Amino acid sequence: MHAMRIGSLSIDPPVALAPMAGVTDKPFRQLCKRLGAGLAVSEMTTSDPHLWHTAKSRHRMDHAGEAAPIGVQIEGSVPEALADAARYNVDHGAELIDINMGCPAKKVCNAWAGSALLADEPLVGRICRAVAAAVAVPVTLKMRTGQTPATRNALTIAHIAEDSGIAALAVHGRTRSQKYLGVAEYDTIAAVKAAVAIPVFANGDIDSPEKARFVLDYTRADGLMIGRPAQGRPWIFREIAHYLATGERLPEPDLAEVRDVLVRHLEDLYAFYGEPAAVRIARKHLGWYARERPENAAFRAIVNAAETAREQLRLTRDYFNALAAGLSAAA
Repeated sequence: MHAMRIGSLSIDPPVALAPMAGVTDKPFRQLCKRLGAGLAVSEMTTSDPHLWHTAKSRHRMDHAGEAAPIGVQIEGSVPEALADAARYNVDHGAELIDINMGCPAKKVCNAWAGSALLADEPLVGRICRAVAAAVAVPVTLKMRTGQTPATRNALTIAHIAEDSGIAALAVHGRTRSQKYLGVAEYDTIAAVKAAVAIPVFANGDIDSPEKARFVLDYTRADGLMIGRPAQGRPWIFREIAHYLATGERLPEPDLAEVRDVLVRHLEDLYAFYGEPAAVRIARKHLGWYARERPENAAFRAIVNAAETAREQLRLTRDYFNALAAGLSAAA
């Protein structure tokens, strides 16, 4: 599988972490990059300049020490404001700007942003042109297939984006109305890929190395974008990259590695957010790690009981050490 070129950037491997609000903060982006993601785009940052200096926005715009390429997603519906947000983020280290027309959340769509924009094709063009003209770095577009299954307009949007200077597309195989329900479809992504000359990421339900291979072959996309399946399984990136390169599955990480990944992720969260915010944010991630494990209810109960960073770290370490000891005793 070849590296993906987006403007002057090389995305290698071409397996990206999808921007997810409240999830893809800097500690999680860094973790996914360490575990094989070729690109990790920040959670969406607002195009409202009044909010750029809030603690939340400052955290979202912090890229110090982050591995390149640094991608930032912006959201909004006013072309000039999005152009200003793009310039601001490039001035603060962004090497790629992504425009959000994929988020189905009510809060975002009611503000006439995210995937709601797909209903207004002329506005899509104005936004894409304004942002692409505002910055010298590549501008990408994250989109869904349309508003509803009856009004899919992904091909039209893709042509508008390409004609407006967008450097690459990421297409989620669902409409806005589907949110995350049902199954993603890949026919529309394949049609978009066949219709444009710019690179295309396929996105939606890519939850295993085998599914990654199927989606790439089926859509002929240039790269893959992984969202929810990376929650609690950040090593999915190296698993997919290895499988695409060799046709072989990497072994699952053992308990010691999962423990070490978790502990480092926790330490990064504490350093980034400070207590008590990090302890609260960590619960969500720890819950995802536990999700697929038979003992997850016990682990969740332990982790949610912790009120301090020290306690959370100790309980997590002790838990995995006890699991490993139990396994070796059973062997």
